[in-house]
Amino acid sequence: MFFAASINCIDGRVQSPITEFIKNNGKVDYVDVITVPGCDKLLAERGDDFALDLIKRSVEISVAKHGSRCVYISGHDDCAANPADKETHLAQIRKAVRLISSWNPAVRVIGLWVEETWQVEEITELSDVS
Repeated sequence: MFFAASINCIDGRVQSPITEFIKNNGKVDYVDVITVPGCDKLLAERGDDFALDLIKRSVEISVAKHGSRCVYISGHDDCAANPADKETHLAQIRKAVRLISSWNPAVRVIGLWVEETWQVEEITELSDVS
């Protein structure tokens, strides 16, 4: 049994595509889903302390109790909580990857982008972030 953690938006349109992408590409059986509206912006700008603490604790539980060794952070097109253009989202995802990696350097962190057609693409992982 293998787990990964996914931090993504609450938007129901992205849940299935992201989970299926992670299962297929990350070769895991289960995905611990941590949802927050506009999570890429929240993590990049280190906004709401309560939400940040909740995300961090959720990742810690996934890693410690389920053995997750990979955490995915995603942003998506047409986000109601973060109505930014794609380039802004991608920059936010890269910042979020760096932040999440600082919580636990032993965990692989991967950024995902969900297109308007609900196709998921891997955009970055820590080694790709400048």
